Amino acid sequence: MSESYILVVDDEPDIRGLVQEILEDEGYGVAVAGTVEEAREQRRKRRFDLILLDIWMPDGDGISLLKEWIEAGGQPSPVIMMSGHGTVESAVEATRLGAYDFLEKPLSLAKLTLTVERALEADRLTRENIGLRRRSHNTVEPEGSSTAMQALRDQVSRIAQHDTWVLITGEAGVGKQTFARYLHACSARAARPFVEVPVGAMSADEAVVEIFGQEQGHRIRYGLLEQASGGTLFLDEVAQMDLHTQGRLLTALEGQRMTRVGGSDPIAVNVGVVAATQEDLRARVTAGQFREDLYYRLSVVPLHVPPLREHVDDIPELLEHYVQAFHQEEGLPRRHFSGGARARLARHPWPGNIRELRNLVQRLLILGNADEVDAAEVEAALTGIAPQPVEHRESPEPNTQLPLREAREQFERDYLLRQLEQVDGHMTRLAERVGLERTHLYRKLRALGIEPKKSRD
Repeated sequence: MSESYILVVDDEPDIRGLVQEILEDEGYGVAVAGTVEEAREQRRKRRFDLILLDIWMPDGDGISLLKEWIEAGGQPSPVIMMSGHGTVESAVEATRLGAYDFLEKPLSLAKLTLTVERALEADRLTRENIGLRRRSHNTVEPEGSSTAMQALRDQVSRIAQHDTWVLITGEAGVGKQTFARYLHACSARAARPFVEVPVGAMSADEAVVEIFGQEQGHRIRYGLLEQASGGTLFLDEVAQMDLHTQGRLLTALEGQRMTRVGGSDPIAVNVGVVAATQEDLRARVTAGQFREDLYYRLSVVPLHVPPLREHVDDIPELLEHYVQAFHQEEGLPRRHFSGGARARLARHPWPGNIRELRNLVQRLLILGNADEVDAAEVEAALTGIAPQPVEHRESPEPNTQLPLREAREQFERDYLLRQLEQVDGHMTRLAERVGLERTHLYRKLRALGIEPKKSRD
């Protein structure tokens, strides 16, 4: 799965053959070309991870060819120039155009393999950094020590051992993309690209070109499918994909062949597929808005990510993670959340889920002055108004449909969370207020899923 593909362009057959043999011994896939026209044809047939390009060839020169690729929409992979008659001017021009390095002939085989390795690694790191900036604070491994999160991570680890399509469902903001990236990182495709297809942000016409690429004469635009070669294609909000693109994508993925827009020759496709949606795909199939065959192909291995309100015991860990992340990446001050603040956050319904929590933390770090975030500040951030004293709040009506034991636990949880908020996390004051010995109080809080560990004494 992790094999990189390299194109060697050189007019000397002996050099082409030697370089090909050396690189194949290193585990790379290699194609060769002896002329400018052959290089164009090879590049049209597939997208390469790296190109070794000679300067002087019988029908042109490598500098002009590199310039042609750049002007046609950019060269999406690193290029290493080679020449036995190179000049300083040639090296400078190649570097200006974006070449990764310039090797002089006769080639040092040790330097060749080292330069190739470094160029591929630099390209991989560049792509990862772009991805990190785009996904803003999402970690590769999903945060949370709750039973639900541990079970999900275990499930992902098992799924990752099989090269199968996966459908991730869940409300907006629960972290579906984080789980998709975690699945990719656990799989045999981890060393290859993770490429996101932002389905909801593309029109039908845009989607076809973005996903499948385009050919216009010598101008080649590599689509997201080719960019994900050997890796994982992530279809974000797949329910929004138009029916035509759905059909074309399913045909390409099942047949492992695709054709660019404007092209005629089939191109090999080798990607893992992870799709995500917050919608009911079965209902969209019934409504004629989603292909039934694609639905069944995707839903062989479903993975459901629960909303934050169903694993609120992960909130303290998530708070710590985002405080640290914003401090490191944006220089925002570290602030501590008091026990009362955490108790108030545990009672919030979180309609925006983890994304809402992340945004709330960022806002509190930007606007706050004190080292500690207390319950009143959290209340104001959540509601936009100062909190009213608890004595003036109306108590929620008990759920009379629950069995007595569950109703009692629900009341005790709400009662203790409110009391914890009122004493701002002071466990001694809480014990006095509710009339329980502290050891008994700690056991009661843990039994109700309330995290008391970081509450203040």
